[in-house]
Amino acid sequence: MQTIDINIAQPKLHALIHQLNDGPVVLSENGEPVAMLVPCPKTPPKEPRKPGMFAGQIIMHDDFDDPLPDEFKDAFGL
Repeated sequence: MQTIDINIAQPKLHALIHQLNDGPVVLSENGEPVAMLVPCPKTPPKEPRKPGMFAGQIIMHDDFDDPLPDEFKDAFGL
């Protein structure tokens, strides 16, 4: 694990990020570790959403936009 002083790391941040495949980088200040740079986990690509994929599964009631009852307003301090 590489350790580098934060003052030296700052101008080299871009290069350090691209070195994270070799392992985490510990950032230190005055010889004491203060932070660690680690790579983000890879996420698999998502399938694009398709319009209408939930058609018929979602119900919007006629009173959706009506004002909230007083008991809801009181509960949420509105």
